[in-house]
Amino acid sequence: MKTKLCLAIFLVLLLNSFNMEKTEYTPINKKPVLFIGTYTEGGKSSGVYVYELDPVTGALNYVNVSPKTTNPSYLVIHPNHKWLYTVNELGGNNEKFTGAVSAFKLNMDKKELELLNTVPSHGNYPCYISVDKSGGYVMTANYGNGSVAVFPIKEDGSLSEASFIDQHQGKGPNVKRQEGPHAHMILQGFNDKIVYNTDLGVDKVYVYNIDTDSGKLIPTDYNYSAQPGAGPRHLAFHPNEKWVYLVNELNGSVEVCSVDKKTGALTRFQIISTLPKGETGEPGSADIHITPNGKYLYATNRAEINNIAMFAIHPETGELKLLGHQSAKGKTPRNFAIDPSGTFLLIANQKSDNIVVYRIDQKNGLLLETGKEANVPSPVCIKFFE
Repeated sequence: MKTKLCLAIFLVLLLNSFNMEKTEYTPINKKPVLFIGTYTEGGKSSGVYVYELDPVTGALNYVNVSPKTTNPSYLVIHPNHKWLYTVNELGGNNEKFTGAVSAFKLNMDKKELELLNTVPSHGNYPCYISVDKSGGYVMTANYGNGSVAVFPIKEDGSLSEASFIDQHQGKGPNVKRQEGPHAHMILQGFNDKIVYNTDLGVDKVYVYNIDTDSGKLIPTDYNYSAQPGAGPRHLAFHPNEKWVYLVNELNGSVEVCSVDKKTGALTRFQIISTLPKGETGEPGSADIHITPNGKYLYATNRAEINNIAMFAIHPETGELKLLGHQSAKGKTPRNFAIDPSGTFLLIANQKSDNIVVYRIDQKNGLLLETGKEANVPSPVCIKFFE
């Protein structure tokens, strides 16, 4: 009896071992699709580009480009995967706003985009766009004049006129860059009712409640103050829903915060530089993202530096430890993206017209060269279809 039982256990373990091995080494055939927002003015770009990523080698293959639209710099894909939205990053004087927001229908069978409509952003140089988690509204930040706006989404995916606009006020100590408000990022947090908006010009992260019945943002008393002159630009939310990371463009730093999920309030507990030791050049820090497993964080430096800072995240405290820096292999790494599997990191170098692909070392978080890149005119934003 004991012999039969032992044999049965051995066979089960052997089968499980075989299944684990088979699962681990099964080839990945599906190629992730990514959309790339660009600047069309003053360059060779014509719109939003569609590429596929080879999940084994990291090679990028051109697929398509959208109908021509002006400066579709930042973009977002609707959670239903049917629609894509972009800002049209245009600006004029404060008396005549020329920024806009565009809606596209996605045909993923052919990987094509069809323009649905374009509406005014009610500001200058809109630079960020997101969809709220209810799927009913698009939100955008107008950098030029420092305002945010909300747009209801119609049944066909097109956009209605703005249901809400909020104009920020104030300025910061950097007289060249903080002469007035400059709204930069607008995004929901862990709590579906909370919306965060960074303002580079006044060193604040505004915290709103969103009313999904009226399409309005309601100001709260929980606004966060960054370091004076820091220039808060983008936020990254840790998957454990405990920590939020804020990258500052003007002083090249990351502020690490705990978050009150109920109110949205942020409490800072660490400040760390994105710059190499002894670096005195202008940082121009731009983007920040965390790997899906929550172990590593990356942030780009532009201007004279053109690299990406690599950090390890302490699993218990959330504090960052600098691992080093990797060259962007181009000029002005405006935005970057990590593929959904957490395998590759893609850097969009705006002023050298290239996207560089690195492989993430899963053991230590360092970025490894793949030798793969793609020539894309004036790339600004990368979004994976997931």
